[in-house]
Amino acid sequence: MSIPASLSSGCQSMTPASKFGSLLRSVRKSRKLKIWQVAEKVDVEVKHLGRIERGEKKPSFDLIVALANYLNVSPSKFFVFDAEISDAKALRKQIDRLLTKQDSGRLLKARQILAILLES
Repeated sequence: MSIPASLSSGCQSMTPASKFGSLLRSVRKSRKLKIWQVAEKVDVEVKHLGRIERGEKKPSFDLIVALANYLNVSPSKFFVFDAEISDAKALRKQIDRLLTKQDSGRLLKARQILAILLES
């Protein structure tokens, strides 16, 4: 059974900045670091880093490198937008974002598809 393209394309509506920020937040949380700890180490305001994680602001090249160095990852890690997400909370958020935009007919179809996939 194939999933309709309209239901499988939810991540495509995220901007590159919000995808970058989501990856940054995921790496930070995987290191069990608080946002203020990272902000302090890379010498930026906590609010600014929060805006970057939400995709509201775009970081400079120097900040991307500083974040990558502090988090001990390659800067390219923040640009792997199509990688499979394993964080349950992030996955639920993406699914919720997909479902929020749908009318009741599409929600019914999505529920039927999920029931088939999850009950087998």
